[in-house]
Amino acid sequence: MAALDEVDTVIAGIVGAAGLLPPLAAAEAGKRILLANKEALVMSGQLFMDVVAKNGAKLLPVDSEHNAIFQCLPTTNAGLANKVGISKILLTASGGPFRTFSKQQLASVTPEQAVNHPNWDMGPKISVDSATLMNKGLEVIEAHWRFGVSLDDIEVVVHSQSVIHSMVSYVDGSVLAQLGNPDMRTPIAHALAFPERIASGVEPLDIFKVAKLEFEKPDFQRFPCLRLCYEAIRMGGAASIILNAANEVAVAAFLDKRIAYTDIAALIERTLVNTTIDQDVASIENILAADSHAREIVNEYIAGKQ
Repeated sequence: MAALDEVDTVIAGIVGAAGLLPPLAAAEAGKRILLANKEALVMSGQLFMDVVAKNGAKLLPVDSEHNAIFQCLPTTNAGLANKVGISKILLTASGGPFRTFSKQQLASVTPEQAVNHPNWDMGPKISVDSATLMNKGLEVIEAHWRFGVSLDDIEVVVHSQSVIHSMVSYVDGSVLAQLGNPDMRTPIAHALAFPERIASGVEPLDIFKVAKLEFEKPDFQRFPCLRLCYEAIRMGGAASIILNAANEVAVAAFLDKRIAYTDIAALIERTLVNTTIDQDVASIENILAADSHAREIVNEYIAGKQ
């Protein structure tokens, strides 16, 4: 593996909190970072963006929704949302495999069902996050830090067809959308070649075949993980770190069949409400300490359920 000083571009795609330190090191080295990991910005937020700015690093989103937002922003001002007339970011969500499930049906969801996403081929952890809408909540937090948009100006829109990958609404009434088939090769190719364009091998979108685009509001009652993400960022401090850590532990326990599907959100909320960390998160050491402490707490809760 090449040393960091021997490369110009770094692709950061490690899932979970383990994906924080590598892109942070790349930012400190002033590299061009293709960021697919959500947790780096969820956990370190302002710290990460300050390191990017201080060292002249280039941060390009690979995650399909954030890449779509990036494509809908003015090229020279991407990341300066409050200065280019943006009124709102519309973050699309497929709704996952349980979009139409009742609360009663959700209570009996199995890991095998949860990892079977209708549109995207993802790993087990991300598939479960997509099913609970935690994945979308983490993207809300990421977009807040990455694009400098107020949390109140980021709206989640359920779009089960996964054709529109996200939209940006402007103060003049314009709404720009990025469309394409649900294939990760598109955002990867865009980020790799930016500011140029290269062929990705993805089949062109047939708009006549799509014919009709459908949208709906997310249900915060049936999918409380999305609500918890909004609450965590408003709480500030270590809340997003606690939320992310609790989710990782709870999802792992669900996949191991130690807890029920609906226990995931319940454990996250219990940990978020009851975990007190009396320190700021202005340093990576404090961030990692908060992450570790939150994991201990949620593991204790899970042990108590056995």
